[in-house]
Amino acid sequence: MNVPFLTLGVETSCDDTGVALLEGRRNVIASALSSQVEEHARYGGVIPELASRKHQEILLPLLDDVLREAGIKGLRKPDLVAVTYGPGLMGSLLVGVMTAKALAQAWKVPLTGVNHIEGHMFANVVAYENFGPPFIGLVVSGGHTEAYHVPRFGTYELLGKTRDDAIGECYDKVAKLLGLPYPGGPAVDRLAEKGDPDAFDFPVPLSSTDKIEFSYSGLKTAVLTRLRNEEEAGRKVEPADLCASFQKAAVGAILVKLELAVRLTGVRRIAVSGGVASNSLLRRMLEKRDDWEIFMPPARLCTDNAAMIAAAGRSRFERGLTDGLDLSADPSAALA
Repeated sequence: MNVPFLTLGVETSCDDTGVALLEGRRNVIASALSSQVEEHARYGGVIPELASRKHQEILLPLLDDVLREAGIKGLRKPDLVAVTYGPGLMGSLLVGVMTAKALAQAWKVPLTGVNHIEGHMFANVVAYENFGPPFIGLVVSGGHTEAYHVPRFGTYELLGKTRDDAIGECYDKVAKLLGLPYPGGPAVDRLAEKGDPDAFDFPVPLSSTDKIEFSYSGLKTAVLTRLRNEEEAGRKVEPADLCASFQKAAVGAILVKLELAVRLTGVRRIAVSGGVASNSLLRRMLEKRDDWEIFMPPARLCTDNAAMIAAAGRSRFERGLTDGLDLSADPSAALA
């Protein structure tokens, strides 16, 4: 009788604590995620030390929950432990890496460190049975705005990334300007649904360049300048209109660069992942493209989660890539 290969995934790169157990390449048999949004919302952003302390408090209880849910606690151990080693917040990463190393050593099973960006790409592996290379991988989140050409898993050619702010970071900053709650992305997206996207003419960042590159600091400044000018002129700004106009420009920049990536690579399979992949306008605009094959995971797999880390870890293991107990957290790890 063949026993399915089990991978335990651990994710603690920022402020979400995730543990998941994956059977085979994509079957999630148990998963748990603890969000710290409420703890950090009062500060308007993630406080690194608070995040790492919360990971320490919740990680082992989540592990117990996952093993119990899977019905294997005390009966069987996982065959592989996969953990995010970077990029991310140093303190948060350390909690996950040290816990994963301890588990691998205690269970006497292999350990593999997963790059967080690669993990996001594997969210689509979990979500779609027929997904695989070659594809253009777009990772859009609070910390990342990057496009990759992926001819095969394990080979990631960076096509372009942001010069400054990530798109999700820009959403958070615009939300703060408008007094909207943290995290700003979902709040801006919801308000934009009620507004006029043509009310304000914001520039689409880097839309005229012939490079696959992104920039969002200028768009944030354009929103701030417009708010100040309207205030000085005594005109009231409708927040919904401003959000809709901002979102039109922010998402427009993504679409322009995807067009360029398709022309340069000839690859028409697009895989979007990361927290901003759940943005309603981005999803609608991509779903309209009948000339591209679009993959976007469900919302639960867009944000940081351990299922994607387990899937990426299983792939690494199949490619013969494991790590020793000297695996270190690397907050600025690049995807090679």
